[in-house]
Amino acid sequence: MSTQPGQHHAVQAAVAYAALVTTHEVGDYIIQRDADAKAKGKHGPAGAAACARHVGSYIAVQTLALYAADRYLRLGLSKRRAAAGLALSAVTHYVADRCAGHWADDSEGAPLLVRAAHAAGKTGWLQGDPTAGPLIDQAWHKGWIGAAALVVAGPVPPRRR
Repeated sequence: MSTQPGQHHAVQAAVAYAALVTTHEVGDYIIQRDADAKAKGKHGPAGAAACARHVGSYIAVQTLALYAADRYLRLGLSKRRAAAGLALSAVTHYVADRCAGHWADDSEGAPLLVRAAHAAGKTGWLQGDPTAGPLIDQAWHKGWIGAAALVVAGPVPPRRR
């Protein structure tokens, strides 16, 4: 069966997204240590270390899923692109999770992502609804998971004329 230019990349992106998003909750909730969940948003080195431990275990789960999907489906994913996509997922996950416990804070000392949410007009929601911060956190994660899947798949080659 022959494929059109870019179809293979589209399949790679779809499978990468499925692998990354289906393991998101596993890594974010099931695998995460309770102590890290409680400490990851705290200021200082202890909070940063807790967040880094969490992101490390989170990315390990995503890496295993991506590797398994690649091997089982024989996708031929590039190791470099996979590493770049997983790095994007890790960095953006860390940025959001450092905001834990700070979502209602509209001060200058709040994490950058929290300040951005307030600047976007979310203050009333963030301060009035205890689920608002976690919902923004999850939307952020899933948006970046989509971007990471595209990085994993790589660009579609240009059309030849």
